Order: sequence, then structure tokens, then C-alpha cells
Amino acid sequence: MITTAKRLDIVEEYYFSSKLREVRQLAAEGKPIINMGIGSPDLKPSQAVIDAVVLAMQEENAHQYQSYQGVPELRQSMADFYQTNFGVAMNPTTEILPLMGSKEGIMHISLAFLNEGDQVLIPNPGYPTYTSVTNLVGAVPVYYDLKESTNWEPDFDALEQLDLSKVKIMWVGYPHMPTGARGSLALFEKLVAFAKKHSILLVNDNPYSFVLNDNPMSLLQVEGAKEVALELNSLSKTFNMAGWRVGMVLGNAACIDAVLKVKSNMDSGMFYGIQKGAIAALKSDASWFESMNAIYRKRRVLTEQLAEKLGCEVYKEGVGLFVWAKLPAGISSAEAFIDQILYEKHIFITPGTIFGSNGEGYIRFALCVKEEKVQEAIDRF
Repeated sequence: MITTAKRLDIVEEYYFSSKLREVRQLAAEGKPIINMGIGSPDLKPSQAVIDAVVLAMQEENAHQYQSYQGVPELRQSMADFYQTNFGVAMNPTTEILPLMGSKEGIMHISLAFLNEGDQVLIPNPGYPTYTSVTNLVGAVPVYYDLKESTNWEPDFDALEQLDLSKVKIMWVGYPHMPTGARGSLALFEKLVAFAKKHSILLVNDNPYSFVLNDNPMSLLQVEGAKEVALELNSLSKTFNMAGWRVGMVLGNAACIDAVLKVKSNMDSGMFYGIQKGAIAALKSDASWFESMNAIYRKRRVLTEQLAEKLGCEVYKEGVGLFVWAKLPAGISSAEAFIDQILYEKHIFITPGTIFGSNGEGYIRFALCVKEEKVQEAIDRF
């Protein structure tokens, strides 16, 4: 009898993988589902991006294996993007590595730096993949609290009370997912100092900087950050290219080289046409961000109305692709609350509990639904 690896005993199927099957089944039964749960942009990339892919199809060698590091023009475009938008200078040859989405970067970084038994600081609430990947590589999750009372930022006094001797990586992500907390350069400076003090690899997951955010920031703006930090970024949300799977990891050359050792054994390079599309996207000017944010701003206003109609208290300071809201007093289970809405009103909302225990009492709405659909959701109540 064939048995699975023991590592599968400590991970579960990704929440959205299983829950969306349930949602699709309801839709197949004819239920008019409005999916406000998952952050998959419904808008298209720019025409320049699509045109670049079409043209690339005719180029010689376009359909062959590509470099594990991406074409030089892609890395240069990523470097230019960071210089233009964050004022950060990166060497495109040694300090940038394109990825097939930043999610794979979480696995690559973990495989490159974690041994069995090493510990990993993971935000609670935070992106569930940090925990699942940590478990898959045999490392040990150590959760640190993020709470509304501290604006969803770490309590450094509490962190200093932990035994940090086995901690190898600390995951952070600002703008924060799921809450939308902005973070600040002052916070980044504290994080870098903390990582240096304790010889921890600090990794900032940064895919939401340009959505409804008037002050995009990078951890790499902090002086000396490259000594202890990597940053993940993605084209998924910024340029409506989620299904294209284009991301990047940036940082000091030695760390990037370590990640490349893993990546080069996991894939055979990104499709050339997608790389050309990514280059076109990264060259977008400010008008692109303005046009997208004009749409998301209207959606956010309506989504906040929906949340308030449910008796929720919206976290108004949030930026990014989601609306984070506290459930009414007396609601004991976020999952039971969203299931009732799913089956009675046919609206799917994400329970905060999937992001950690500190997500209990909260729900998250994605801004990936057209205005008329959000209004329809409001009208159902």
C-alpha cells in the first residue's frame, strides 16, 4: 500500500483550494454566487502588456527553454522599477531574481535557508503559506502577535522576550495582508535593527504597495537592509497579472545566489512571452496606477457600506486589495458567520481565522468584484 510522506500530516490543503470547490458547487447548482473572498484581480493588464506578448510569440527562440534568471531586459526593468518607485538601487545581474509568482519564492527561500528544526517567526494574522511552507521543509513556526491595538505592527518588547537562538527567518509583509496596515519606514528600520541584532534573515512580502496606497515603500529603502533582508514583489496585483505568475525576489547577491540554487532545480525558466509582457508592465507610468486606483476606490466605498450593513466595524486605515472588518459583538465564530452568508445570501467572504488565531472576530472582503456586483450584494441585505 502506498503511503504519503509524513510532512503531509502537518499541512492541510490550502483553504481557498478546498473552500472554492464548495463555492463552485453552489454556483453549479444555480446559486447566484458573488465571490468577495479571493484576491484575484478581475481587471485586465494594459493593452501594451498584451501586445508585447503577442509580438514575442513570433520571435526566434521564443518557445525554447529560457534562462533561470530571466532575460537581462526583465531584470533591468525590475531594477528600474525599484529605482523609479522606491528610490532603491539594485544590481540587475546579482541582486534580482525573477520568480514564477512571489508565492514560489516563499518555498525557494525556505528551502535555501532552513534546516530541519530551525525556527521561523510568522505574523499572526498573516499569509497562511508562511506556515505551510515552514512545516513542509521541517522547520518550526513561531508566531508573533499583530493586533489592532498596535495598528497590526509587531510588539518588539514581546519579540525580545522570546528565545530567538534557533530563529533563522522572520516573515513580514507591509502593506499587510490581510488587514491592509500600511507599515512605515520607522517600522522597517526597527525590523532591520532587530534582524541584525539576532542574525535573522528578514523577508518582506510586498505585493500590495501600489493599490490604494499614496506612499509605496520598500524594506530595501532602509540603510543596511540588504545585509539581512530580502524582499518579494509581484506583478499579480499591481498589473492585473495574477494568472501569469510573475514575481521577483531582491536583496544581497549571496542570498539571491542561494535562492537561485534552489530555483534552478525546480523549473526550466519563465516563458519568454510572459517575460516580455512583464517588461512592458514594469514600464507603466503613473497614469496606470491612477486608473486602477480610481476603480478600486469606488469599490472600496461600496464594500465598506456592505461591511457596515452587516454590523461590522471597518479598518479604515487599510490599503491594498482588501477590506478588513471586525465582526459585531456577540459573534463567536467568523467561519460560521461567513458560511451563513454564503448559504443564505450566496456571497462568499473570507473568515479572518484562516490567517491565524488573531483573525478570529474579523472578516476580509476582496476588491475584485465589479461595482454593480458589490451593490447587488448590498441589496441582498
